[in-house]
Amino acid sequence: MVALVVSVLISILMAAGIWWYSRRRPVGAVMTWGEAAVFSAYIFFLMFIVFGIVPHQWLTLAENEWSFRSDKFVYGWGDIVRPQSQGGWLPFDITRRVISDVAAALIYIVFLGIMSGMWASWQARGKAKTSTEVAKSTYGRPLVKRG
Repeated sequence: MVALVVSVLISILMAAGIWWYSRRRPVGAVMTWGEAAVFSAYIFFLMFIVFGIVPHQWLTLAENEWSFRSDKFVYGWGDIVRPQSQGGWLPFDITRRVISDVAAALIYIVFLGIMSGMWASWQARGKAKTSTEVAKSTYGRPLVKRG
């Protein structure tokens, strides 16, 4: 449990570091070879943690400490989730191992969405936001030119 929490915290802190640095770096600034090497290693390490260590630690926790094995079935809400092989009406078996694997897939999907958002915000960091609002007077009414 500690390893999973620590790996998630490290990945959050590293992602926050990218967000913090993207706010400080000027848009047209030239990057040196040394900066590019350091940042590529940083991103590689972040992706290694996010897509390698965090799902591994989740699967290790679920299978070893919480016993999410394929021989334990998920039952809930009376017989609604009970499979037909166990006397219920659900046409397939849901085991705790399936729940563990679905959670691991969700970890990948969530982190891929977060990483895509980070890439998009980095690419759009210098663009001016266009506003369609009309200028307003001190009384809150729109200012319109008469032609």
